[in-house]
Amino acid sequence: MELYGDFLFKCAMMRLRDPAHAEDAVQETFLAALKGGQAFAGRSAEKSWLVGILKNKICDHYRRASRETPFTDLEFYADEERGRFVAEGAFQGAWIHELGPQEWPNPGASLDNEEFWQAYRDCSGKLPKNVAAVFNLREVDGLDGKGICRMLNISENNLWVMLHRARMALRRCLETNWFGKGGEAP
Repeated sequence: MELYGDFLFKCAMMRLRDPAHAEDAVQETFLAALKGGQAFAGRSAEKSWLVGILKNKICDHYRRASRETPFTDLEFYADEERGRFVAEGAFQGAWIHELGPQEWPNPGASLDNEEFWQAYRDCSGKLPKNVAAVFNLREVDGLDGKGICRMLNISENNLWVMLHRARMALRRCLETNWFGKGGEAP
């Protein structure tokens, strides 16, 4: 616990965004590791093994939560996005150039920068919980769409709308709070 507790808590907080739920997930992770101690065969680092258990505990949390509350956020940013596209004419549905995505200078270099990750955490913290959960399960944890839909009891259409809106909101926020401030790794 002393070696990995803080790291696991930070991972859980990034995904669950609630200290009590994050703490529960970490405790469940350590309990599962103790109960299944012989399951660790040394094929990976201890830290990686614990992160794998934590990911499963986070998925279990979302499964339980999806049974208790509806899992929709379809109105998220709907009106704001409408004004970013050409409304009529030959280019209807296309981006209005000034309002569309801007090119990010050297985005890959930002991945090694802790300040970038802080900006990402700040931006993802502004997403509605359900949208952030779907985005993290798909893009951070790498779960497939059908698995997420089964886990959260949502339709594929709902999943793809939520992912789209999360990406759009994160893009806008990072353009403003990271790339727009000249943030890029040297």
